[in-house]
Amino acid sequence: MRPERSKSSGSIINDPQVRGIFYQAITIIILAALIYWIVDNTVDNLRRANIASGYDFLRSRAGFDVGQSLISFTSDSTYGRALLVGFINTLLVAITGIITATIIGFLVGIGRLSHNWIIAKLSLAYVEVFRNIPPLLVIFFWYSGVLSILPQARDALALPFDIFLSNRGVAFPRPVAGEGAEYTLLAFIIAIAASVFFTRYARQRQLATGERLPVLWTVLGLIIGLPLITFLVTGAPIGFDVPVAGKFNLTGGSVVGPEFMSLFLALSFYTAAFIAEIVRAGIRGVSKGQTEAAHALGIRPSLTTR
Repeated sequence: MRPERSKSSGSIINDPQVRGIFYQAITIIILAALIYWIVDNTVDNLRRANIASGYDFLRSRAGFDVGQSLISFTSDSTYGRALLVGFINTLLVAITGIITATIIGFLVGIGRLSHNWIIAKLSLAYVEVFRNIPPLLVIFFWYSGVLSILPQARDALALPFDIFLSNRGVAFPRPVAGEGAEYTLLAFIIAIAASVFFTRYARQRQLATGERLPVLWTVLGLIIGLPLITFLVTGAPIGFDVPVAGKFNLTGGSVVGPEFMSLFLALSFYTAAFIAEIVRAGIRGVSKGQTEAAHALGIRPSLTTR
């Protein structure tokens, strides 16, 4: 038998694990020193230029106005309130734009599958045009090419329901809540909560017994019927401040400015083109065998597709 060779101790420097830890430590020290130098140099330069750092500026006076805001804002408001106004405006244009783009996109997507040659080609042209134009250019188109050439406020176009359209935006009646209007809002919140509870209960009941409850009509009855009944019982405590066309301007009501309208229309029409393709692809994705099986069961589509 050969005696086992004893392990040589070797040098610590030649140990790969030790070298790895050493190089990592050196790298961390260099990065920390570099970050400290950058921060210290930046703070020193800001101090020399008399530029304040931090978030204290949010409590300072903004000194500018915002064209469209759902909450009160003046030039004497703070920068923090200006950021809040921008956040609320972003939510508003996002929510309204999503709803409008979904409706337009669904109709255009269905139109692309129509047997009517004109409707199909117009839908195709809409999709190809808006999908290949940058959104910023679409915004400029609505603002400079459509809204800016509308009549002035004194010659505003009168639309139904006391709505006026001019180069200053869209003026419409503003609802004014009276005494007891909070009960209608409370009834609407209760209706939404009850609809969610009933939908879950109907799903669990269907899984347990196979019985399907009329979820759609029940939910519509709750969301529409309950607030409407409460509104009528409390004496319809909501009035409207109607805009009136004067000699030089419109007074009263609420006005949506051209800036918001151009952004809203541009994002809605631009996004609708992509939604239309999603709708068309979803319908086309259904295999022909499933369509034939549905026809064999007597199911006929309301809008036939190729």
